[in-house]
Amino acid sequence: MILGESFEFPSPNDADEIGIVAFGGDLHPDRIFKAYKEGIFPWFESDESLAWWSPDPRMVLFLDKLKVSKSFKAFLRKTNYKVTFNKDFEFVINSCANIKRIGQNGTWITKGLIDSFTQLHKTGKVISVEVWDDDEIVGGLYGIDLGDIFCGESMFSKSSNSSKVALYYLVKELKKNQYKFIDCQVPSEHLRSLGGENISRKNFLDLLKG
Repeated sequence: MILGESFEFPSPNDADEIGIVAFGGDLHPDRIFKAYKEGIFPWFESDESLAWWSPDPRMVLFLDKLKVSKSFKAFLRKTNYKVTFNKDFEFVINSCANIKRIGQNGTWITKGLIDSFTQLHKTGKVISVEVWDDDEIVGGLYGIDLGDIFCGESMFSKSSNSSKVALYYLVKELKKNQYKFIDCQVPSEHLRSLGGENISRKNFLDLLKG
């Protein structure tokens, strides 16, 4: 389906075999937020060629299943890192967009997405976590806040374990506020090593609505 001016999406259950729900539309912040609430997210390489996804399976991280190794616990006890929330969102999203990733030539975090997520951040619908080493941000992450589910978008690390520290403290905060899980969207071995697991699209949508 090709989207028009309306912010309405097809059912994610009608996604094709690779998980694409629709093409086109625009990156209006309200459209993006509505997509996440319906279990759909934007993922593409160009603002001129938009694609909207709801893959099956879907990777999620249930908060009680975050894997914290003995070595990482020891690191947490001795590190001087400090963690903040929403202190410098623009630095975090731009760092996520610019960091080099193995096996990737570019980034899905386009200028259009940066602009839209920045507007959503100003309304409190997008959250950032910053990890500081003295006065320098060395790691962090950001994502959409649905109120009881956090949709993780991207993370970056410029120093040892810094993105893991961001995730660890995010999970602590989400658990304190009784969130259900973190939506990790697309499976990866890195997320799996941290406790991410695949669930069916149907299961994901049921949890999202429940």
